[in-house]
Formats: sequence, structure tokens, C-alpha cells
Amino acid sequence: MGWTGSLIGAAMALGACVFFGWRGSRPPDFARGPRMIPHQMLMLLSAAVLLVMIVHLINLAGINTGRQPGNP
Repeated sequence: MGWTGSLIGAAMALGACVFFGWRGSRPPDFARGPRMIPHQMLMLLSAAVLLVMIVHLINLAGINTGRQPGNP
């Protein structure tokens, strides 16, 4: 995946993380019934995807973040 797709993926993950964080922090509305979507878990998953995308973008910039060949 190149720069364009990686930046779009990172922006989408950031947007999802912010959206689910906002939705999960709202107080419960008992008149509408229970929440059927686990917003906090979705926020954590999108934050994990964002972290992976940031590492991928750093690797695309030329900085090696993994193990070096030949080093334990």
C-alpha cells in the first residue's frame, strides 16, 4: 500500500476513533433503550488500527521499525 492509501486509512481510523469516543462518552438515554453498539470497544479497535497505520507510514518514510536482518 502506498502513501495515498495509507494516509486515507490513517485518517479514517482517526475519524472512527474520535467518533466512537464521542458516542461512547455520551450519557445513557433510558427513553431510547439500551445501547446495542459497543462504542468503547470500537474506539479501542480503531485506535489499534491507527497505531499500525502510523507505524506503516513511518516505514514508508524510510525508517525501519522492525528487526534488522542478522540481529537477534
